[in-house]
Amino acid sequence: MLLLFVLLAVSDANLLSATLQLHSLDVGFLPSNGFFKHDFRPTSPMGILTHKYPRRGLKSYFWAQELVKVCPKANEPGNKNRRLNTSILIHYHNSLGRSNILVDAGKFFYHSALRWFPMFGIRTIDAVIITHSHADAIGGLDDLRDWTNNVQSHIPIYVAKRDFEVMKKTHYYLVDTGVIIPGAAVSKLQFNIIKEEPFIVHNLEITPLPVWHGKGYRSLGFRFGNVCYISDASEIPEETYALLKDCEILILDALRPDRSSSTHFGLPRALEEVRKIKPRRALFTGMMHLMDHDKVNEDLAKLMETEGLDVQLSYDGLRIPFGSMRSF
Repeated sequence: MLLLFVLLAVSDANLLSATLQLHSLDVGFLPSNGFFKHDFRPTSPMGILTHKYPRRGLKSYFWAQELVKVCPKANEPGNKNRRLNTSILIHYHNSLGRSNILVDAGKFFYHSALRWFPMFGIRTIDAVIITHSHADAIGGLDDLRDWTNNVQSHIPIYVAKRDFEVMKKTHYYLVDTGVIIPGAAVSKLQFNIIKEEPFIVHNLEITPLPVWHGKGYRSLGFRFGNVCYISDASEIPEETYALLKDCEILILDALRPDRSSSTHFGLPRALEEVRKIKPRRALFTGMMHLMDHDKVNEDLAKLMETEGLDVQLSYDGLRIPFGSMRSF
């Protein structure tokens, strides 16, 4: 099985992306959000916070010296500090054909798709899986109309019941198409309610990874084979650690360089989690504008020498090849 993870975007404040590939797994690019490409052939294939773009007004703040260094870099073509809403795409191939599974469609999803879909040869979106119901995860659902109006008849959406209840308010016209004016073209979505237990999407087994995204607010990460993706977390429940056992590649939330916030891991806490979970490789996503890609990665690289930790910041458009996944 070939699995490809593509990080379409990886930040709340700048623009970023990443890709992942495995044995018969082909991973594409995660714009700090991320694309995940999975293919059942031994071939090589294809990134997450609210603020995915450079903050343009920061120069007026006395505390913004470091930000002023990072944000202008995001305007440079190809600079890895340019990040959009976190997301990943999984592209995989099995006996039934090729499929593209998108995790989250945030506010800037369309911008990521315009950039990365053509580059990685992605045309269809065969399913969308939702981590939570904040705008950085569902704000781009309306833009799926370009696919359902021009490329395919509909798109299945897999979402927890609590988040579906939010969508009934924020995207009521996509949930109840009976309110639409005749002739209006909106996204044609088929909603499927998921629970905190493994489910199958296009013959690929996906395991939810429940986490807390602030006090009392539940979000989901997902496990695809031995790849684990947690984009929005402030706490990992004890029972979820069992689901992370033997994780080979961990893609984990890390908002700030200095501390955690009430809703997101900061870099120090994210590193603590990596030490506890012990993946073979870890990639951080959802970085804000205080995180300079090259500078932070230079510091993280030292952990390989001192602790044997293979950990780096991801970036929009990152491709990660991976080994095998469980299919049905």
